[in-house]
Amino acid sequence: MEELNYQYQYPHPAVTTDCVIFGFDGVSIKVLLIQRGIEPYKGDWAFPGGFMKMDETAEECAMRELEEETGLKDANVEQFYTFSDVDRDPRERVITIAYYALVKMAEVKGGDDAAKAHWFSYNEIPSLAFDHDRILRKAISTLKERICFKPIGFELLPDVFTMGELQNLYEAILEVKFDRRNFYNKMLKLGLLIEAEKRPANTPSRIPVKYRFNNKKYTELKQKGFRLEF
Repeated sequence: MEELNYQYQYPHPAVTTDCVIFGFDGVSIKVLLIQRGIEPYKGDWAFPGGFMKMDETAEECAMRELEEETGLKDANVEQFYTFSDVDRDPRERVITIAYYALVKMAEVKGGDDAAKAHWFSYNEIPSLAFDHDRILRKAISTLKERICFKPIGFELLPDVFTMGELQNLYEAILEVKFDRRNFYNKMLKLGLLIEAEKRPANTPSRIPVKYRFNNKKYTELKQKGFRLEF
């Protein structure tokens, strides 16, 4: 990096990024953690992340660390909070910029920079390194808020899915139960869904209709913003 003309001689904090990665297995929301291969907290679980280089932005750092530790490429990461407690890292003064992303679980592979990567359900989260338990709580709170303002199923569901799977997704994130008929009617009125294939006549009603997302409408709603009331 080119030497700067003006440099301040007082101590500078280091900057890291951490990524909370959410997936969905059709029933419950999963969180991706990596097992640390180095000290501090060697062997403990943490979020994918690391120190930001001098020639990259925070988002570039997040994307690089994700690929190195999980094999994820081109994930749609979104910044949600900055954690700056003075003693949050035992090595030195470190500020972390936190991101979250919603991904299909099959896209994640093991990376070289972590001992192991593993998906955990909400109720199976082990003890986390650093202040990552606080980061997780903030990420979950953010996800619950934003699901009502953004159609997020596209990132988490398979290309073809049932209305029941979509309802399971919303119930898993919001930790509530919805009336089946009301949920179905609300989702269909949004115009987000199109039938993946026509169901043959006289097909038993217990066999669910398969849907795809209407990509054009999905993009339109994400750009304009929408509010989903339950």
